[in-house]
Amino acid sequence: MGTESESMLQLAAEAFQSKNFELAADIYEVQLAVVGDPGSRQELMVKRGDALAFGGKFTEALDVYRQASETERLKPAQLANLVEYLSGSIRRQDAGGSQRSGRGMEEEAAAAPAAPPGHAAAATATGCGHADFSCRICLSFLFEPVTLPCGHSFCKKCLEKERPVKCKECRDNSPADVQSYRVNVVLSSLLAKWLPSLQQAGRLRREGNGLYAEKRMEAALEKYNQAILIAPMDHILFSNRSQIHSSLKHHEKALRDAEMACRLKPCWSKGHARKAQALVSLGRVGEALREYLECLSIEPDCRLAKTEAHKLLSHLLAPVTDQVPEHISDYSSIWSSRAHIKSSFSAPFQSLSPSLLSSESRLTFTPPAHEMSLGREATGPGRPEVRRPSNSFLLKRKRRSSEEKEEVEERGQERNNKHKRCRSEAVVVSGPLSCEVGDVLDPSDVECSLCMRLFYEPVTTPCGHTFCLQCLKRCLDHNPKCPLCKEELSEYLVQRQYCKTVLMEDLISKYLPSELMERQKIHQEEMAELSNLNKNVPIFVCTMAFPTVPCPLHIFEPCYRLMVRRCIETGTNCFGMCLADNLKGFADYGCLLEIRDVKFFSDGRSVVDTIGRRRFKVSQHSERDGYNTADIEYLEDVKVEGVAERELQSLHDTVYDQALVWVNSLKAEQKERIEGHFGPMPEKDSELQVCPNGPSWCWWLLAVLPLEGRAQLPFLALTSLKDRLSGIRKVLLFMAQSRHR
Repeated sequence: MGTESESMLQLAAEAFQSKNFELAADIYEVQLAVVGDPGSRQELMVKRGDALAFGGKFTEALDVYRQASETERLKPAQLANLVEYLSGSIRRQDAGGSQRSGRGMEEEAAAAPAAPPGHAAAATATGCGHADFSCRICLSFLFEPVTLPCGHSFCKKCLEKERPVKCKECRDNSPADVQSYRVNVVLSSLLAKWLPSLQQAGRLRREGNGLYAEKRMEAALEKYNQAILIAPMDHILFSNRSQIHSSLKHHEKALRDAEMACRLKPCWSKGHARKAQALVSLGRVGEALREYLECLSIEPDCRLAKTEAHKLLSHLLAPVTDQVPEHISDYSSIWSSRAHIKSSFSAPFQSLSPSLLSSESRLTFTPPAHEMSLGREATGPGRPEVRRPSNSFLLKRKRRSSEEKEEVEERGQERNNKHKRCRSEAVVVSGPLSCEVGDVLDPSDVECSLCMRLFYEPVTTPCGHTFCLQCLKRCLDHNPKCPLCKEELSEYLVQRQYCKTVLMEDLISKYLPSELMERQKIHQEEMAELSNLNKNVPIFVCTMAFPTVPCPLHIFEPCYRLMVRRCIETGTNCFGMCLADNLKGFADYGCLLEIRDVKFFSDGRSVVDTIGRRRFKVSQHSERDGYNTADIEYLEDVKVEGVAERELQSLHDTVYDQALVWVNSLKAEQKERIEGHFGPMPEKDSELQVCPNGPSWCWWLLAVLPLEGRAQLPFLALTSLKDRLSGIRKVLLFMAQSRHR
């Protein structure tokens, strides 16, 4: 029998997981008929209630939860599915396009679609029309901006509270040591110049937080009062002042500030958590539960809201002796619309809770024991503690009389009127901030300190300084330190994560479009000039290089670091290799090398893997930014036909056999080193004249023969394959004669 029951319970669990809630509820109902143990019955009733709730039968579900609580008060963990269902219902209504409304204050606010969890970019973060300058964590004014390696900027204090640190925009995992990242100097200066009022409000907020941490509540409150006068549309200020009022036991004022924070930023989960905490302190448990669920609908992973919602539901469904009111059946209509949720969710619980709580088991809610952190995101300052009767607010065991209801409505209307006045005052005060940033933006505010031109592809170092991408790279070629503060950037250099500072680039694009277009034009002209592989081709003056032959290079000189990087950035991935010349600087003949791979080191050095592609003749020598350049003409072998072609084939086969003899005569260690560096000797080509450079084995052999560069150079200049083969044969004959001697 036990085995059969276990199988049925397993089937019910699988049905619930597969969203067949009706089947799961039916199975649990059948099992309840055969189970006598009180503990097991309660567990089955909770599971049946979960299945009914998710199946849309909410009225029946609440009745089952109530019956389960008669055995023993339900633990918060047992109500996890119910909380998930309630918050999910709110979230689904948001997704369906319903607007936020609610009681008095919300109706007055401009309707706006709720942003999806974690996506704050769509909201006007500062509350004063300057969404460009918002932190995507707190959704408020970007105070003391810090730019992460991914290029996105956030408030310094917001980042310090994030653990682990993960960009809210791109979800990129940033280094754990955020403390090493400094305030973005350019952005901070711009914000102070463009929006001094919001900057001053941010400074007062920071001072207020410091006083709060020192438990100087009245002084902290004064700082926040001043800040709100300056920036009356900043939801963070109201939220934090609500926290201070709660600490001072000013619970009505705490509620008003929390409500204002919710109205200014409806999609901000922490505002609803603040409001719920204030409501709990005032004994308005049903409304508090609604706000916690609202918080979870925005941020499903909010630990504080989950914990408190579980607790409040557990207390509201606690075992009682009175009858449950008949109007509980009206619960099924709660979810008809988003507006109805906000306005009616609390009413049933408020009228339900007195009858559920007996006079012998009155519950007392104490104000939250606040933590000393005003800015903690979505974790809240403290949690309401539930204990036995004391001198705090008591939840009465009888229905509220009509007189009490009228008093509550009048009090609510008074609060709404106050908020309306506050909102109208805020609009007046925020007027000066509505000026366009473009009116005060000067191109010199966004100039690179290295090139003295408008930022192009701006990047910010961990020390907080911003430069054009190319300017920074050129400086790091010479010294792995910040060009301004000289802070060590070796780690930053080896990572090569040069992500553009998004906010800076957006501001320039939005407010200086014509200047940016001119700057882009200059850059494109420079890139077009650098990508020309006939004019001003970069030349590496070092050693001999041959077509098809690998040529690994160790790059350490700053001028060649710049040269290699430009080759990569332009997309050519090519540069010329020539021997040095005492008179001209470099030889008149060389080989074009193609970059296949680059390995960078923390000190700026790199190992570049290249391979020879085409031969060229230099027509004009020149120089650019410290390295040599040249105008070049490419060389190709002259093709022959008829008798000359047959003679060429015969000569080719003879020289190839001679080359094999010489290679096989090498010592094993010597041959192994050669093949490790250049690879094995290539096979004979089936068609001699297909490649414009001739057979690849010829160039491989010239690269490994013990000849000086000056002796190898003439072979590179020859455009006759016959002459090249004849020259190689002479060298091989000389090598053979020298060996016999």
